[in-house]
Amino acid sequence: MKILKKLLLLIGILFGLLTALVIGCAFHPELTERVAGFLYPEKGVGADKAGQEQMAEGIALPASVEEVGDSFDPAVEESYPLDSEDNGIEPGITSGYTPPDEASVTVPENLAGHTGYQQIQDETCQVEEEEAEQLQNQLSVGNAGDGLIFDARFYPYYAMLDAKGRHLYRQIYANADQLFQTFAPVETVTAEQLRNVFAAVYNDHPELFWLETAYACKCRENGQCVEIELKFNRLAQDLEKAKQAFGEQAGQILAQAQGLEDHYGREKAVHNALIEKCAYDLEAEMSQSAYSAMVNGRTVCAGYARAFQYLLQQLGIPCYYCTGYAGENHAWNIVELSDGYYNVDVTWDDTGEGSYAYFNKSDADYAKTHVRKELSVYLPPCNGQDFRNLEPEPLPEDTRRSLEEVGFTQEQVLFDLPSYHEDCYGQVTANGTGRYTFYNVIESGELLEAWYEDYRSESYKQAYMEEAMEAIGASSCEIRLSAEELQGGRYLITHQVTAR
Repeated sequence: MKILKKLLLLIGILFGLLTALVIGCAFHPELTERVAGFLYPEKGVGADKAGQEQMAEGIALPASVEEVGDSFDPAVEESYPLDSEDNGIEPGITSGYTPPDEASVTVPENLAGHTGYQQIQDETCQVEEEEAEQLQNQLSVGNAGDGLIFDARFYPYYAMLDAKGRHLYRQIYANADQLFQTFAPVETVTAEQLRNVFAAVYNDHPELFWLETAYACKCRENGQCVEIELKFNRLAQDLEKAKQAFGEQAGQILAQAQGLEDHYGREKAVHNALIEKCAYDLEAEMSQSAYSAMVNGRTVCAGYARAFQYLLQQLGIPCYYCTGYAGENHAWNIVELSDGYYNVDVTWDDTGEGSYAYFNKSDADYAKTHVRKELSVYLPPCNGQDFRNLEPEPLPEDTRRSLEEVGFTQEQVLFDLPSYHEDCYGQVTANGTGRYTFYNVIESGELLEAWYEDYRSESYKQAYMEEAMEAIGASSCEIRLSAEELQGGRYLITHQVTAR
């Protein structure tokens, strides 16, 4: 009998502790995360699940072993608040990035229009209170995402959010992953806060390639959201097939890169593989997705950047999706290497045979062409130097004219001063008196120096001009000269003559 009483007492104590834990979790969502993370460590999200079965064996995946904040430490220099103080962003978050003046941005002529990033579109509508109450009573939250853990080193936009925003982020991620389209928000949230949370999910997760850049929400008159509706592209209709195709294409690139010794070599290999695989196409289908680049091979800046982000994540290299302005709305990447962060714009490097003109550059290098905007201003500043400018950049386009363009052939090029004098004599005597212009081409910079000295010292007069004037019966002659450098180091000499 005593044993039974003790057993009942022990059960009562355990029940009381469990009740206290449930109540604590109800009022403290972050406690729920930690308990769930302890009980279900396998649910941690360190890399995407899309198509992993098709990936080559041995690929390094980013670990998700910490709660947010420990590994994300942006420099504290200047704060860039968004629309309001209560916007779902972690209070006091700052960045060492200083955006340049947008008006000073200049885009190289050959890259004009190589953009195509679409900003997040929130389709918000206000509903009557009666409908709002019905939605609140009827809608499920779907999958709240409790137990998911996102390592801030790989998912920096998650780290930018406050605790409520992170809870909503996990819910949106989990429902998008499971194609659960319409649900009630798991936290009280305004339309403005929701937009930042959705953008954070979208920016962190290129593996959700079926998720569109637009979503809808229904709100009460006070702005409180009561329904969230995600939008999916056509790939959601046969997602397993799409995941398989995506995984196979990613696996081919990762198999080439994973055997390289260091992160820089892997990063470079992925950069080059995407340039070889993709073509810029403003009309590309699903152009904002990594799928458009990886599978279709036709995309815009967003597709290049999200494919690059996805592949480097799989290789264990932190890589962020960065959005802003480069003549138009534009997207590129920020990559972490051993000494800091670097900007990479694969889209702008995909010109001609490919280049490294925008590969691993600092914020100072990008100041005249790229300006971060939206949440991307909170990403770490790019001040790395060890891996900057390690690859040859293409020579600037040769704008000098060719022999053919100025109407000369190789046989007409003059190689010494006597030949030049003879040619000038022939052209003056052929044109006679009056005003006219004639041309010839000399071979080299060395000959140009001798030519210049010939006129500076007035040796040209005795060399050909006096005899030519006598031949045409001129008593005076004025000559104006100019030299234009042509391709191949040759020079076009222009002579403007007035002979009387």
